[in-house]
Amino acid sequence: MFKTLKILAITATIASAGAAQAEDAKKLVTIVTTPEAQTQLMAMVLTMNAAKAGAKAHILLCGPAADIALKDAPASATAPQPPMKMSPQGLMKIIMEKTGAKVEVCAIYLPGKAADASILIDGVTAAKPGEMGARVVAPNTQVMSF
Repeated sequence: MFKTLKILAITATIASAGAAQAEDAKKLVTIVTTPEAQTQLMAMVLTMNAAKAGAKAHILLCGPAADIALKDAPASATAPQPPMKMSPQGLMKIIMEKTGAKVEVCAIYLPGKAADASILIDGVTAAKPGEMGARVVAPNTQVMSF
């Protein structure tokens, strides 16, 4: 009986340590508003590298930068950039696929275009202001803005 209780206590300690570690994990919110493809791509490069280093990434696209989330995106979002011949949209898709990062457009982006989410690439959604506000002030969160 004592041995069973001891095993249960150890298991509970390990489980609570794992939960605390997940809560303390670094988080990154990347906010991109710039229309410049090079800056958009650099935002994606830094987000990808932060995710590789262990951060849980989340991307918010607003204004002209949200156009990179369009199925019918402008050439600036899909044209390969030197030196790696990657586009902002291409790297954003890789980030979503490889890291599980969530990508959202600003809540007012779709209404401003008189459109719905069907114009966005798969996996991109409209942000909820309350959730995004909480996300940017959450403990252990770093915000990058471009």
